[in-house]
Amino acid sequence: MNIEFVLVIFLIGFIGSYLSGMLGIGGSIIKYPMLLYIPSLFGITAFSAHEVSGISAVQVLFATIGGVWAYRKGGYLNKDLIIYMGVSILIGSLIGGYGSKLMLGEAINFVYGVLALIAAVMMFIPKKGTDDIPFDHVTFNKPLAAFLALIVGVGAGIVGAAGAFLLVPIMLGVLKIPIRMTIASSLAITFISSIGSTIGKVTTGQVEYMPAVIMIVASILASPLGAKTGKKTNAKLLQIILAVLIAGTAIKIWLDILAN
Repeated sequence: MNIEFVLVIFLIGFIGSYLSGMLGIGGSIIKYPMLLYIPSLFGITAFSAHEVSGISAVQVLFATIGGVWAYRKGGYLNKDLIIYMGVSILIGSLIGGYGSKLMLGEAINFVYGVLALIAAVMMFIPKKGTDDIPFDHVTFNKPLAAFLALIVGVGAGIVGAAGAFLLVPIMLGVLKIPIRMTIASSLAITFISSIGSTIGKVTTGQVEYMPAVIMIVASILASPLGAKTGKKTNAKLLQIILAVLIAGTAIKIWLDILAN
């Protein structure tokens, strides 16, 4: 391990975690492809899909803590939403995290590609009127929220994500939650989900600890900064940025899948 290795991994973690705090995602939608491609591009190292998913799982656990802490005031966190979706996604992520050990690296990338594609399509579905709802008047279909979170958790556990890149479009488009409440609450749900993913990855030996530690340090520094930026940024702009990031990542992953 040299200074170039530390710097590249730290920057990947910092950029991903800043976007995590700003957009209400765990950051794996960004960091998964960055870890998969950038280190090998610089000739530093080449992580396998299993290693990338393991590092991502551990890092997301810490990235979301900073984001939730920054959003703890102002009524942004919907406790009912966090409980119903959090418990379900934790169960799903435990199942996915353990089950991923039995999958080939190509299969993990395929699952990631499918999740990213679904999220990208959902982000471009028009969402009208949700941001006009006062936070204390927000309601949602609780059984549906729990079911969708369980499904997301299984897929997210497989790829070492916490599933926020799917949770956000679901919360916006299906459950009709306002964007700022979605961002804050999804970070809390993502934190719960990442517990299951991390346990699954660690206990099945899929985590490279040194790059994971570097990413954790970057996360602790960057995530609260991103959350502060998110509070000040126009809600529609946040949706556009997230949609573009998810769509771009989905395209890149599918190009690589189809090329192999």
